Amino acid sequence: MNLAKRTFLVVDDVPAMCQITANQLRALGAENILTAGNGADALRLLQTRQVDLVLSDWNMPLMDGLELLRQIRASADLADIPMVMVTAEADRERIALAINSGVSDLLVKPYTRQRLEDKVANALSRRARPASKVLAAPAAPAAPLPRPTILVVDDTPDNLRLIADLFDGQYRVKVAHNGPKALAMCTSDSPPDLVLLDVMMPGMDGFAVAQRMREHPASAHIPIVFVTALTDDAARRKGLSLGAVDFVSKPLDPDLLQLRVQNFMRHIALHMQRQAEYDVLLENARLREDVERMLRHDIKGPLAGVLGLAQQLASAAGLAPEHAAQAGLIAASARQALDTVQLSSDLFMIETGNYRLDAMPVDVAAVLHQVACAAGAAYGAPLGAAGNVHIAVDAPLSGVMAAGDPTLVQAILHNLVKNACEAAAPGGNVSLSLLDSQPIVVTIANTGVVPAAMRDRFFDRYASSGKRQGTGLGTYSARLLAEAMHGTITMATDDAQQRTVLTITLPECNT
Repeated sequence: MNLAKRTFLVVDDVPAMCQITANQLRALGAENILTAGNGADALRLLQTRQVDLVLSDWNMPLMDGLELLRQIRASADLADIPMVMVTAEADRERIALAINSGVSDLLVKPYTRQRLEDKVANALSRRARPASKVLAAPAAPAAPLPRPTILVVDDTPDNLRLIADLFDGQYRVKVAHNGPKALAMCTSDSPPDLVLLDVMMPGMDGFAVAQRMREHPASAHIPIVFVTALTDDAARRKGLSLGAVDFVSKPLDPDLLQLRVQNFMRHIALHMQRQAEYDVLLENARLREDVERMLRHDIKGPLAGVLGLAQQLASAAGLAPEHAAQAGLIAASARQALDTVQLSSDLFMIETGNYRLDAMPVDVAAVLHQVACAAGAAYGAPLGAAGNVHIAVDAPLSGVMAAGDPTLVQAILHNLVKNACEAAAPGGNVSLSLLDSQPIVVTIANTGVVPAAMRDRFFDRYASSGKRQGTGLGTYSARLLAEAMHGTITMATDDAQQRTVLTITLPECNT
């Protein structure tokens, strides 16, 4: 992939890491590279410069990488920019946050130039990911992990040959016969995973090599095992101060050295596995997006057809009034189903903090009557039939205007009125009222009370009680939708009166 004409933004609060990443990109052919020390500075750059890809560290001051990602995805002008998150995170929940927020790819520290090239190419070849949900099960098994690399450093050829032969076949083994060569290999684009380092070497000894390694960001993380004839405490303290993870004494015990190296390699394998797991999580999210996109496309067509036919039928000449009313209800239900398809995308955006409200006037009174009419057809008792719910509406037919999104308002009232009708005992009552105030207030009251154990978590995800097919998402999604429009929902239940009241507030439309 030709990177020369692309513009990259590298974001990291450690200047040396910024420079190393920029150098790695230049080695891949990139020429236009911008840098920023935190998310806030990066966001200001993005608002003034055209950027093709953002490569950002996660943990930074002022604005971290996750918040930068969310700001980019929430911006109409920036949302399409691919972003690769660089992280040493081991917490799967935090990684899921990045995936849900629309990260294009994840790069786990430490990484090689080849891994960076793969992630950059992958991110540039795909469209930017929107916010989504992570599937629980892997979509496909991860690719086989590469063998870890050991660098053996010793000025004695026999020692080099002995140690290299011990691990040949298990790991990839590289050798260096002096300190400068070892340091060059450790700070290269393909550093080793573990260094077995002799201490006593002419010129640059093992301690000096370790010191230089710890000063360089590309090699600071590499585990070092000192292989030495020195046994005094001062030498061990100096080695530990330089970040050594172990000492192996000469003359070597081959079995003991193999056991110690195998122990460290387990940790290295876990790091490699972490990158593979994150790749699978990200691929799952992409698959989910594809499935949801296909479903939305395939469902919308038939629903639009049902809506059109029902509308034509409802307006047909000579149709009996009761049949016209039924056709109108079919049309309203089809419209609601179409809105629900769109609502699923909005809910994902709201949950991940990427929803942008484009507020417009919404006639809450008209919506309330539509919802009551549909609920009456499903649950009501217009003729006072025994066993059905009695629904009453105290609101003008129209003209009470809120500032919000019509689809979200419809979904809130539909979910809550449906829940009220299902919670009311057979023959019970549901009362809907509307107060034209600032803010606008809608109340939904029903006979029956919320169980005591449910009251503190009434609006929580998956909270449900007494419904055989209840998902526990109705009140949860209603709260999210109301808050997305700068409104509120509260619940009060009265055991003495056997009554539950939901109160919804929405901002008044001032235009």
